[in-house]
Amino acid sequence: MKLFNYFRSSASFRVRIALQLKGLPYEYVPVHLVKGEQCAPAYTSLVGDALVPMLDVDGSHLTQSMAIIEYLDETHPQPALMPADALGRARVRALAQTVACEIHPINNLRVLKYLSRDLGVDEDAKNTWYRHWVRLGLEAFERQLQQPATGRFCHGDTPTLADCCLVPQIFNGQRFKVNFEGLDRTMAVFEACMALEAFQRAQPSQCPDAET
Repeated sequence: MKLFNYFRSSASFRVRIALQLKGLPYEYVPVHLVKGEQCAPAYTSLVGDALVPMLDVDGSHLTQSMAIIEYLDETHPQPALMPADALGRARVRALAQTVACEIHPINNLRVLKYLSRDLGVDEDAKNTWYRHWVRLGLEAFERQLQQPATGRFCHGDTPTLADCCLVPQIFNGQRFKVNFEGLDRTMAVFEACMALEAFQRAQPSQCPDAET
């Protein structure tokens, strides 16, 4: 397998975590988003949406991090990243989508660049935008974690798809100095995840294309 990704991309980070949790080897192929490499014809000929991550599996090009992770879970079932029961799977997907569908889309690189480049929003206002929406989304995430099904991780005592989504969002939030005060359950789950080698090995600083 080849993973086309960017070290700071939170969507790519999610897939790297899943690959590490499952112990699956892969070739790391960097695509520099800030330099616009995702828009080069050589890449868009493979990936119609010109986004990362993309997982090349024997010539098949899989896109969208959530779909990739569920593919990995179906083809390499252990350790499972989705609960065995339907209610548990629905809860994990809801937690994951709180990050991937509610928080991330309005704060990703494309949106932030549009705010500054096309709308003329200054750096302080752009960062205020980012912190507002991330904080609001994480407050919702924190409320969901108040349910009894939450254990050491987002759902129970082993990492799931939800944890794969949460950790990259916290990393990005730290870069933008989001206020995490009062998000006690959320940050406890984050710390439990980062105590595991798989999460440590997947983090941006460990990527071949990492920049300071």
